Amino acid sequence: MEEADRQLLRRCRVRLVSELQVVALWDALLSRGLFTPDMIEDIKRAGSGSRRDQARQLITDLETRGRQALPLFISCLEDTGQDTLASFLRSNRQTATLWKPTPGKPTPVVLKPETPRPVDTGSRGFGDIRAPETPRGNAYVLNADPCGHCLIINNVNFCRESGLGTRKGSNVDCEKLRRRFCLLHFSVEVKCDLTAKKMVLALVELAQRDHSSLDCCVVVILSHGCQASHRQFPGAVYGTDGCSVSLERIVNIFNGTACPSLGGKPKLFFIQACGGGQKDHGFEVTSEDSAPEDRASGSNPEPDATPFQEGSRTSDQLDAISSLPTPSDIFVSYPTFPGC
Repeated sequence: MEEADRQLLRRCRVRLVSELQVVALWDALLSRGLFTPDMIEDIKRAGSGSRRDQARQLITDLETRGRQALPLFISCLEDTGQDTLASFLRSNRQTATLWKPTPGKPTPVVLKPETPRPVDTGSRGFGDIRAPETPRGNAYVLNADPCGHCLIINNVNFCRESGLGTRKGSNVDCEKLRRRFCLLHFSVEVKCDLTAKKMVLALVELAQRDHSSLDCCVVVILSHGCQASHRQFPGAVYGTDGCSVSLERIVNIFNGTACPSLGGKPKLFFIQACGGGQKDHGFEVTSEDSAPEDRASGSNPEPDATPFQEGSRTSDQLDAISSLPTPSDIFVSYPTFPGC
């Protein structure tokens, strides 16, 4: 989708969520090829399944459906008698089209790679040759289709000897992640119930692929987790045999030396696993600490999480200092603070 259309949808989001009649749209969206039947079912299950939740998810997913997504969506609104919303979007789109940005005006940089992207130099392998400047300056370029590989490891059933319970509900998370990254134009592969050794083999196999024509790589791991000694990336995840693999080892499989075709490209790791046996009980927020809107409404604010205490300093403070990664273009997302 064009950036101008994307911004228009976001500006009009409140009104669309408030007024959009989604039930009437399903057949029109399918007939015009904007969404597949599986995508429609996923939108129907969004949130609580209410009309507003479905409308909100539809608008979000619409941004991923190509350059003609907005005009096709406006046509779907007209086909289903929602002419007021259709005219509202069409007139706002025409107004935005009339405005042209000033030539040469710099575009804000979103993400800045720390190292130049390697370029294949034939028999000499990958050299540190800087790619030509793009209109987005130093922002990551994510134009490839597919954008990159996405590997999801979903460990649900663990051997009895491990003492680890079945992770009920993980299959639901896995399926939603699969659909989401498909919508984001990734080539998605799901592997279920892997031992620690097979997890490492799957990750090494992914790292050894040729990523030179792709722009990104994503690894998602759904499993039990634990604490582990580390220099940069805390925590570890369990295989179904009860053996653990440290996050530091997982990330280093994709460093510039082991995986040169991903050099200078974002490598994203999403870990859905506990970080240890400690339980974060949080702390009670007094009325003086709550936001003004919470005090006005009389609602009870949710307790903030407090990091796991280890000695005289917190483990998250330690990581904030020592865990700035030497490998570049790495993003690791944890569900909890270390130890929790």
